[in-house]
Amino acid sequence: MDLKLLGIFDEVYKTRSVSRAGEHLGIAQSSISIALARLRRHFGDPLFVRTSDGMQPTPHATSLIGPIRQALELLRTVTRQQAVFDAAKAERTFRVCMTGITHLVLLPDLMNRLSEVAPSIRVEVTHISNRTPKMLESGDADLAVGFMPELEAGFYQQKLFDQRFRCVVRKDHPRVHARLTPGMFKREHHAVVSAVGAGNELVERELERLGVQRNISLHLPDFLGIGALVAQTDLMITVPARVAETLVRIAEVKAFEPPFKLPGFAIKQHWHERYQHDPSNRWLRSVISDLFLER
Repeated sequence: MDLKLLGIFDEVYKTRSVSRAGEHLGIAQSSISIALARLRRHFGDPLFVRTSDGMQPTPHATSLIGPIRQALELLRTVTRQQAVFDAAKAERTFRVCMTGITHLVLLPDLMNRLSEVAPSIRVEVTHISNRTPKMLESGDADLAVGFMPELEAGFYQQKLFDQRFRCVVRKDHPRVHARLTPGMFKREHHAVVSAVGAGNELVERELERLGVQRNISLHLPDFLGIGALVAQTDLMITVPARVAETLVRIAEVKAFEPPFKLPGFAIKQHWHERYQHDPSNRWLRSVISDLFLER
């Protein structure tokens, strides 16, 4: 068998799509279809059946994916010493899962750096979700960056920096001036971001332990537009420090240390062990590390 067929099998299995597999591999869709026909003849099975949810694997294809991926990994190991990634010339898309925090405070610096050192590199960002571990394992995502305790086990990780919380209000807030007291915190109306990785569950858990109740008036799914929202209302919002610093730069707001001691957390980059030695993945991790690692 032509060993390239194994890579095509794996990509169709990952993407559930002939067209997406072709895009990821840089191969024409017609060539993917021809390769599938060869695979079907070889294994004597349809392997993938077209459904409303894409190309779904048959039971035989599902039984084959494990051994095929082991074979591909063995081939990668054998040829690893010759693997080179030239970022300055490379034309490829990196798929990165991010939390709202990293999207807001890391992505601008990352894109600026990539434009300098790898002008033909593209980045596709998706939100962290319960699908993120599977995406990292399958290769549908190259990295996940943010606060993701659920990725602690079974994945490689690197801590980039620690985060604490700050309270943010508009600059001309009628009641919060030079300092923020516990009484002010309890009396003011709060907005809360409940997005994955925002750390709000840490704040809620600690405030509950301290017996402090917030007057929550607004629940938000993410950080989109919170600078303008806070700048134009009397709402207070408790966010990670780097988010607060960004809001202070781009909006008419001010930030305070919380009047209660709140726990911190770490922002990390995560990747699956299959891509630990992949040259392109290692390069992207090094770029992010150089930009954001606190030494």
